[in-house]
Amino acid sequence: MKVLFIGGTGVISSACARLAAERGIDLYLLNRGASKRDVPESAKILNADIRDKAAVQKALGDQKFETVVDWTAFAPAHIETDIELFRGRTNQYIFISSASAYQTPPLNLPVTESTPLANPFWQYSRDKIACEERLMKAYREEQFPVTIVRPSHTYDQTMLPLKGRYTAIDRMRKGKKVIVHGDGTSLWTLTHHRDFAKGFVGLLGNSRTIGEAFQITSDEWLTWNQIFELAARAAGTTARIAHIPSDVIAKYDAEWGAELFGDKAHSMIFDNTKIKRIVPDFAATIPFSRGIQEIIGWFDADPARQIVDEQLDQLMDKIITDWESVF
Repeated sequence: MKVLFIGGTGVISSACARLAAERGIDLYLLNRGASKRDVPESAKILNADIRDKAAVQKALGDQKFETVVDWTAFAPAHIETDIELFRGRTNQYIFISSASAYQTPPLNLPVTESTPLANPFWQYSRDKIACEERLMKAYREEQFPVTIVRPSHTYDQTMLPLKGRYTAIDRMRKGKKVIVHGDGTSLWTLTHHRDFAKGFVGLLGNSRTIGEAFQITSDEWLTWNQIFELAARAAGTTARIAHIPSDVIAKYDAEWGAELFGDKAHSMIFDNTKIKRIVPDFAATIPFSRGIQEIIGWFDADPARQIVDEQLDQLMDKIITDWESVF
């Protein structure tokens, strides 16, 4: 099976590329060759910037693919280019959307693929919704063979799923308080990228997925308090938590506020029945308690990776000091 990944070296796509290659898929990666992540030895590299349509056409030549996956499309304009480039060139086009596109806050849990798409808080999510709508229009009007995949919060060893990334670990190791939005009891879903890959690779070339959307997540649900406590334990310390309301955080940092209200401030848990029906061997088996050990090990292996965002660090100090002076 001949498959093209546009990208293929990101947090999620790198694990999918490795697993696809291990399973004997004839894998091509179209990218600029700028990533520091390794690519499978068997993968064929096509060097071009997907935003340069002429360069991509030259790199592709007259090749056709069973499946094309775009890991880098974030706006409707990107989709228009992809439709033009791959119309008649593939039997399946997979768009990587986002679970943040779902109704926020959700009226019903767990979230399924039929949950409405509506996120009034976060532009990133609204753009993903617009991409999905354009692709489904192409599917209905011209049978463009789209499959939509909605990851939620997916991580690898380099991706610490805390605001400020290593900044939060540095604060905890120094005995400083860390900010957890609300009371820390909202539920969240974290998925290791190797687990995601097991569900995703099973979709490649599967004709039953055309015109359908799939979410792929872990079945482990954690509160944000638990997430910070597990991170602290892996880092050999404890978490001194300062609970700050999301609307208060937003007054200090609008972008942080949009990220919270558009995504993380609300409980988000998922029903993975659909992906398990299509890919029966899919099972997420890496709990965050093990995943966070990989993450801390990666950061501790090289001090150069332990980057502290000084501006964010100071902002966190101010938010906590201001809040605790009143309450």
